[in-house]
Amino acid sequence: MKAVGVKKSLPITEQEALVDIEIPKPSVGDNELLIKVTAVAVNPVDTKIRMRIGQADDYKVLGWDAVGIVENKGKHVSGFEIGDRVYYAGDISKPGCNAEYHCVDYRIVGHAPQSLDDLAAAALPLTSLTAWELSFDRLQLNHPSVHEQRCVLIFGGAGGVGSIMIQLLKQLTDVTVIATASRDETQAWVKQLGADYVINHHGDIKQQLEGLPQPTDIALLTHSGDYFETATEVIAPQGRIGIIDDPEDALDIRLLKQKSISLHWEFMYTRSLFETADISAQRDILNQVSELINNGQIRSTEGTRLNAMSASTLKQAHQLLESGKAIGKIVLPVAY
Repeated sequence: MKAVGVKKSLPITEQEALVDIEIPKPSVGDNELLIKVTAVAVNPVDTKIRMRIGQADDYKVLGWDAVGIVENKGKHVSGFEIGDRVYYAGDISKPGCNAEYHCVDYRIVGHAPQSLDDLAAAALPLTSLTAWELSFDRLQLNHPSVHEQRCVLIFGGAGGVGSIMIQLLKQLTDVTVIATASRDETQAWVKQLGADYVINHHGDIKQQLEGLPQPTDIALLTHSGDYFETATEVIAPQGRIGIIDDPEDALDIRLLKQKSISLHWEFMYTRSLFETADISAQRDILNQVSELINNGQIRSTEGTRLNAMSASTLKQAHQLLESGKAIGKIVLPVAY
């Protein structure tokens, strides 16, 4: 089958940074679905892994957001039939979906939203799972707390995760949302998605928060190391801080003590990496997101559509992500 792979960590402008390849079509495992991939999205994790490979013996296929059609299924699979249209983020420890065909554990796959085309649906799985798990499994924003009124400050509100998190919170909770965005177009974007207040993370955070509800919870979705200390200063006592990125330097968790702040790390791949007892929660989350989409309660965070997936178009996607100027998700059709 055809795919796009990487063998050596190179700047995305280099010709060999991503390469069109042909590899064997995968065989379906007992708990797996074999998917004919029809659309993919690109995430920061793709660029990070590309630059961490170093020099590999064989090509590695990236990609952890896909829509496709079930072509075959393993003997232990339930809830899916041949021909079903599905979407998923996959398992980071296994080959990615930048390929003609892809195998994935059925327990982390959902039925794709009927109201969206393949490209719009491909924008959703990874960020929806991350936003849902961070909001409801880690920060528990859908449960009572010591705070009479919850208020979430989301750093990086215009990114893929922030764009879904804002919508989920406004649809499923009564939480007040303060989102950060630095450019006119990204500020307009988060307002459209439902943020109650918007501030600029390049400005004085404390000053901009004056007169606004005090954050009881903070989601550091980007550059957490830069904003961690500020977060501990502005958050309410007994608040919760959630992080999804990889800070370059160690965080000083001693700053959490005086206010009894709890720190929560969200890694969307935990359930699939360790095959946790609740691994199928990801299937349930994706199906709930599909229902919200089909009901018109939330929308896809697709931002940019590129031409059919190839090494060339994936390079464009990686370059746009690395520029830090992407709004919403970058999606590509798969037309092999």
